[in-house]
Amino acid sequence: MTQNADILLINAHVLTMDEGMNQYHPGAVAVKGDSILAVGPEAEIKAQYSAAQTVDCGGKILMPGLINAHTHVPMTLLRGLADDLRLDVWLMGYMMPVEREFVSPDFCRLGSLIACAEFIRSGVTSFADMYYFEEDVAKATAEAGLRGVCGQSVMKFPTPDSKSYEDSLAMARDFITRWKGHPLIIPSVAPHAVYTCTPEILKATAQLAAEFDVPLHIHISETAYEVENMRNENNMPVVPYVKKQGLFEAKVLAAHCVHIDDGEIRTLQHYNAGVAHNPSSNLKLASGFAPVSKMLEVGLNVGIGTDGPASNNDLDMFEEMRLAAFVAKAVTNDPTSLPAPQALSMATRIGARALHMGDITGSLEPGKRADLITVDTSPLHNSPRFERDPNNAYAQIVYASKSTDVNDVMVNGKWLMRDHNLLTLNEADLLQQAASYAKRIDSFLMAREQSVLSKLIALGGSIEEESFEVQLKVKVSNPEVILKALKSPAMEIIYQKHYRQYDNYFTFDDENQGRLRYREDDAIDEKGKVINVRARLTLIGQNREGEFDQDVLLSRSRYLAPASQTLRFYREYFKPSDEKIIEKDRQRWHVRYNGEEFYINLDTVERPDLGYFLEIKSRTWSRKDAQAKAQLAAELVAFLGASAGEHITSDYFGLIA
Repeated sequence: MTQNADILLINAHVLTMDEGMNQYHPGAVAVKGDSILAVGPEAEIKAQYSAAQTVDCGGKILMPGLINAHTHVPMTLLRGLADDLRLDVWLMGYMMPVEREFVSPDFCRLGSLIACAEFIRSGVTSFADMYYFEEDVAKATAEAGLRGVCGQSVMKFPTPDSKSYEDSLAMARDFITRWKGHPLIIPSVAPHAVYTCTPEILKATAQLAAEFDVPLHIHISETAYEVENMRNENNMPVVPYVKKQGLFEAKVLAAHCVHIDDGEIRTLQHYNAGVAHNPSSNLKLASGFAPVSKMLEVGLNVGIGTDGPASNNDLDMFEEMRLAAFVAKAVTNDPTSLPAPQALSMATRIGARALHMGDITGSLEPGKRADLITVDTSPLHNSPRFERDPNNAYAQIVYASKSTDVNDVMVNGKWLMRDHNLLTLNEADLLQQAASYAKRIDSFLMAREQSVLSKLIALGGSIEEESFEVQLKVKVSNPEVILKALKSPAMEIIYQKHYRQYDNYFTFDDENQGRLRYREDDAIDEKGKVINVRARLTLIGQNREGEFDQDVLLSRSRYLAPASQTLRFYREYFKPSDEKIIEKDRQRWHVRYNGEEFYINLDTVERPDLGYFLEIKSRTWSRKDAQAKAQLAAELVAFLGASAGEHITSDYFGLIA
């Protein structure tokens, strides 16, 4: 007596991608509801099961849907916006300004729907995303019928969807609370990277992920620059640093992991972290080559991702599988590295484990969700078919097949594409809406193409200062009082430095351009000798972000760039309408006061002769923290004996303007 199924898929070359890498040719799969009922030889399945719908696969390969382990799907709307640029120019000059201007719930919804259409057409049934307004990403994904691990981004500075990290953390908690248990969406939290998150953010996001037992998605060691900075600032590599912050208390999905050593690989494996390898993105941005073969040797779950479509520029997992295999062979100088069966496993079963959902998808096995695709291997570019070697089917998929060979797609037992026809999305309408966005973004960029910021970024090396600063400045008459107070046992001095600073301020007819400062810092030793000289450019906005009591200011972010050219060059390059010069002697102390870190500057402004000033600064990442530090800064002024001094609410430029 036969059992009832909803759908019977027959006449297929079945690649189960299970642990035993079982194949059935001809094979069949029985589906009931959202799950796989049975997999095996066609004759056995037909004898045991009957169904209202029987689908003849015509000899095509029937396999699990592909899993994109790392991407930023709304960025389909930024695809092709800026290419063949240095990473800093690409990110600072184009991506971030456009995101600040355009990223919204509507932007994320449309970009996600376009990505989902591309995923379905190319055989992707599951993906891991990290972006802003992630709930809108999740809604679009569910509407399209795909499976997604959707990570709400958390960073230490304002983002398109959050004014502070506290807001984004609250958004992540709310998102996870309401979406956990959804049949298609696994909500998660995504602290962007170590260089965009404080230790407190890393700890808080790990605790949140552990509390709800959801994945934590983060970029790890993508560039050599990131790793070098971590070693310089914390005397350790990135993986030990995030371990110290308790990150591995959560189910981590670590994107990239290009520059990690053997010890870090073992740490990731020990904590069952998943890794997302992104070969196209790493090649295009010249980030390096991840040690994928070593990772797989120790048993790390390494999936394959496309990264965002603005840095790839597509979401084609067939291309990624092929590249992953080829790059591994080239890096190890061994043609047997990462063979086709292993590459396909990374894009299916192992990728599902990397996303911490290997129990429900990634292979065709009874009880797992019916996430499957058919691939036609009969086209000219994939002919002829040899069957002598059982591994040939894997090689055909990885080395010769194209995304356009995907014929049918099913997720959770529901058809999303049949015979190349999308069933859940209106592709023509999505393309029309995308074209409208492109026109608006083009207009925006053309309008700002000749701005001072654009010129600064074009020089290379530009970064946006990621912190806000609480700052308090007081004019003082007797600096000796401050020097004496700094020797108090109540003041913990972390380090002290001495500089001669030479500032040239460029101003422009259009005040909205801000002002550009060229600064030369001469570091002075205890004997008064210059031991180091550094020059840099700083683009300073016109406004302040806020003001607290006692004339304590919260400054807005600034753009910084190394100044490798002469001052004359910058005058000719930026063509300022006016220029002002300030020279000063600066003694700086990095201190800890009442448990918080502050910078204390004691300045003697000599050109023009403005006298002595006490300046207290502290970085901050949230409104609550800024308020607390503002109060401490005022207390610190009193402690240093300068409370009677005139409070200054402008910088030195403002005093001579």
